[in-house]
Amino acid sequence: MNQIKTLILLVLLSGLLVVAGRSLGGSNGAAIGLVLALAMNLGSWWFSDRIVLATSGAVPLAPDEAPGVHDLLAQLAAREGLPMPALYLIPEDTPNAFATGRDPAHAVVAVTEGLLRTLPPDALRGVLAHELAHIRNRDTLAMAMAASLAAAIGFLADLARWGAILGGGRGDEDAPPPWAALLLAILLPLAAVLVRMAVSRTREYEADAAAARMTGQPLALADALLRLEREAERSPMAHVAPGSAHLYIVDPLRAGAWFEGLFRTHPPMADRVRRLERLAAER
Repeated sequence: MNQIKTLILLVLLSGLLVVAGRSLGGSNGAAIGLVLALAMNLGSWWFSDRIVLATSGAVPLAPDEAPGVHDLLAQLAAREGLPMPALYLIPEDTPNAFATGRDPAHAVVAVTEGLLRTLPPDALRGVLAHELAHIRNRDTLAMAMAASLAAAIGFLADLARWGAILGGGRGDEDAPPPWAALLLAILLPLAAVLVRMAVSRTREYEADAAAARMTGQPLALADALLRLEREAERSPMAHVAPGSAHLYIVDPLRAGAWFEGLFRTHPPMADRVRRLERLAAER
C-alpha cells in the first residue's frame, strides 16, 4: 500500500509538470513537460543520492573515524536484514541526519558533526533506526524523486510567469491566455509543495514507529527528536537547499512567518512525540 501511494503521488507530480509545460507553451509545452518528467524520474532514480550528498557537502565517514557509529548502524542493519548503508558526515554543527539512495543496496545514511557530538548513544541509535526505516520502506527514492520533480515544476512555473508577463505563447493557438498562464504559474509551485509534503509527512510517522519497534526505545527517539528540533530552531543548518529539507529527520530550516510553518514538509513535532509516547505506554 505504501508503494502504491508513492506511485500515485509521483504520478501527480509528473502531471503537474505537464500542466506547467502546457501553461508555458500550449501543446508543445505539455510535450516538453512530459519529456522533462520522464527525464527527472530517471535522473532521480540513478543520481538522486549523489546530488543530495553533493549539495549537503557530505563526505564519506570511514569506520576508523567513528567506530561507535558504524557499529550501531551495522547492528541495526543486520537485525533488519538490510545491507550496511554507506555512512557519510555532513560538516554542520547543528545535529541532524538523512538517508538517501535508490534502494537498500545503494543506501546512504548521512549524519552531521553536531549529531555525533551531542546525542547520547540511545538517542543516536533511535535516529539511525529512523533512517534505516526510510531505507527499508524505500522512502528515500520517492522523497528524492518528489524533490526533483517539484524543483522542475517550480522552474517551469517561473518561465510561465515571465512568459505571461512578456506575452509569450501568443503564436500557439493551444496556449492559454496570459492571465491563465500567470495564475497557473502561481498555483503550480504551491501544488507541488503540497504533494511533496504528503510524500514526506506520512513517511516520517511511519519511520518513527518502525524505529521505535527496531530499538525497543520509543522515548529515546522522542528525546532525540526534541533535542534536534531545539537545535534547529536555535541554529538552522547553513547549507541546505529548501527543496531537500524534507529529507532530514527534523526540519533543518527555521520557519519564518506563521504561514511558512503551514507548508513545512515535516509533521508537527508534538504529534510525533505524542505517538512515540503512546507506543512506549503500550509496551
